[in-house]
Amino acid sequence: MASFSSTRTVRIEWGDCDPAGIIFYPRYFEIFDASTTLLFERALGMTKLNMFKHLDFDGFPLVRTRARFMKPTRFGDDVTVRSTIQFGHSSFDIEHQLSLDGDTCVECSERRVWIVRDDKGQLKSRPVPDAVLAKFREPSPR
Repeated sequence: MASFSSTRTVRIEWGDCDPAGIIFYPRYFEIFDASTTLLFERALGMTKLNMFKHLDFDGFPLVRTRARFMKPTRFGDDVTVRSTIQFGHSSFDIEHQLSLDGDTCVECSERRVWIVRDDKGQLKSRPVPDAVLAKFREPSPR
């Protein structure tokens, strides 16, 4: 399957920053988490809340992440986040690139799994449903 990508602009707010006005690094992971959710919302045409209601879905927890910080961002910066997804069986990998004025500031990779509740209410990984995968095969909104 070809990769599906999404791009969005995020403003670095005062509350994202340390006293020097430089973003506090855990905030990047919040930005990337929201960008992952946005990938699904754009592909499926529904919010994550509606995914819980209309799909065999109880989340897509993060099981591995890694980031490389190359250039700081600061209060007031409008950064671009490009996120690309590749699917496995029940897991999927997302690559995020956060840039400012064309310069890469942070690269992050995530592995997540599609989970549902079994008969006992326990969370278990399951294959990503074919109907979901089909939506990701459609042309990507850039």
